[in-house]
Amino acid sequence: MRGVLNLLLTPLCLLLALPVLGVLGAWAALDAAAMAVLRHQWQTVMPEYALQSAGLALCVGLGVMVLGSATAALVTLFDFRGRRHFEWALLLPVAMPAYVLAYAWTDALQFSGPLQTGLRDAFGWRGALWPDVRSFWGAVALFVLCLYPYVYLLVRAALGERAVRLMEAARLLGAPMRRRVLQVALPMARPAIAAGTALALMETLADYGVGAYFGLSTFSTGIYKAWLVMNDRIAAAQLASMLLLVVGALLLAERSAQRKLRFAGSRAGATSAEARPAVLRGGAALAAWAVCGLPVLLGFVLPVLWLARMLWQEAHYSEFGLPLARFAEWAWASFRLSGGAALAATLLALALGFALRQRGGRGGAWGAGVLRPAARVLSLGYAVPGAVIAVGILIPAGWVQAQWPEAGAAALVTGTVFGLLYAYLVRFSAVALQSVEAGYARVPASIDETARMLGSGAGRLFVQLHLPLLQRSALAAALLVFVDVMKELPATLVLRPFGSDTLAVVAYNFARDERLAEAALPSLAIVAVGLLPVVLLSRALRAPAD
Repeated sequence: MRGVLNLLLTPLCLLLALPVLGVLGAWAALDAAAMAVLRHQWQTVMPEYALQSAGLALCVGLGVMVLGSATAALVTLFDFRGRRHFEWALLLPVAMPAYVLAYAWTDALQFSGPLQTGLRDAFGWRGALWPDVRSFWGAVALFVLCLYPYVYLLVRAALGERAVRLMEAARLLGAPMRRRVLQVALPMARPAIAAGTALALMETLADYGVGAYFGLSTFSTGIYKAWLVMNDRIAAAQLASMLLLVVGALLLAERSAQRKLRFAGSRAGATSAEARPAVLRGGAALAAWAVCGLPVLLGFVLPVLWLARMLWQEAHYSEFGLPLARFAEWAWASFRLSGGAALAATLLALALGFALRQRGGRGGAWGAGVLRPAARVLSLGYAVPGAVIAVGILIPAGWVQAQWPEAGAAALVTGTVFGLLYAYLVRFSAVALQSVEAGYARVPASIDETARMLGSGAGRLFVQLHLPLLQRSALAAALLVFVDVMKELPATLVLRPFGSDTLAVVAYNFARDERLAEAALPSLAIVAVGLLPVVLLSRALRAPAD
């Protein structure tokens, strides 16, 4: 059974890597026409794409480093009233996609919005009262508010292992608080800061919703302009490959930081029972409240309240009321696609996790040489932007359609849900695989050996032993993939078949048409679904303490 499983899974993993290979393979056909397109892009749009993408990445990276590290240090190294509430509340912005946050803040802060209008009427002021939120710096602020939890989570985990104990030792040696934090605690978290920042930057570069809505010129928006507006697949492939190279470099940096983080964590000793977080009172406690409270307030609470206000106004003052019948269709399309992708990704992760576990113990040489590299290629999918995946799917489909028109490859990819489910598996199978591998890490290998000694075959071992032990991991994997697919916008926007608009696509289309009140209902539904992994993360972070 193990050999058959390897023979099935290895080609499947390589098939899921085809979109990335398709983008890179576009350079193999670099003829005179492609070179002319490349020169034209370098002379016109490429410098602007590169400068704005680099500037956005630099500013967002600095912002998430400072905000994520500061909040993690406060809730880990210090004790103040409300700290335990902030531990989980600081995760809430994870549930808010950046494009949904952009819709809420644009409606609230724009020139014609109720805030500016009310202030002008009340005080007789004229003109714009603050800069337009739909700008480069507005995008930076929104990305920082949405993505700082990546740094917060990893830094909090790194500091929680032994930072309090070492800070207590430094205090006994006479080091002041500033030196204890800057020279003892934070240097321990450098790999975590680097890893979290790399993840945030990958999400920033992969974004399309905020960039398109704010009118930014980034690589992601450029890919869509080249493909959908200019109808130039060569230009889209060239831009996608350049974005892929940048994301690949960030992925290597993140993997390197994660290795250092695991090494540092493995050397951490047990936390001393006498070591306690430093207690903050008075002005210091108020400052901690401000640093921890503002991101939650601006990144989740106020946007949700504003979206609810927009929804209430749409329900009471709109000529037709809430489009509940159409909302049911959008929600069903989203749940159908998300459920199908979650089921397929989880089944693939379970099969692949089982095959890798068996190969690690008694697999053959062929499986040892091919399956694990194929699985590692599959794990790269989550770092690949949805725009790149969409282009990587359409290019091979177009080639097959040109070579064999009767095959109907283009209709299969863009006219059915196959193309979407394929893109979701490419992008999110790594999420499910990581969850299943984490579950397998808690199952001792001696259990498998005992079962084999008692005469259990591979099928019985998996069904009767592994599946019950992996139930929680499999459910977590399915939930995470489900939520990620619900929020996915770029790939869905390009590959969706007619009549399969999801909540994310509908919200984007409403906002693009300046119908922000109508975008409130699908946006709130996306946020509500996004709260599910926040609950899982909060419980997982509390588990060691409990």
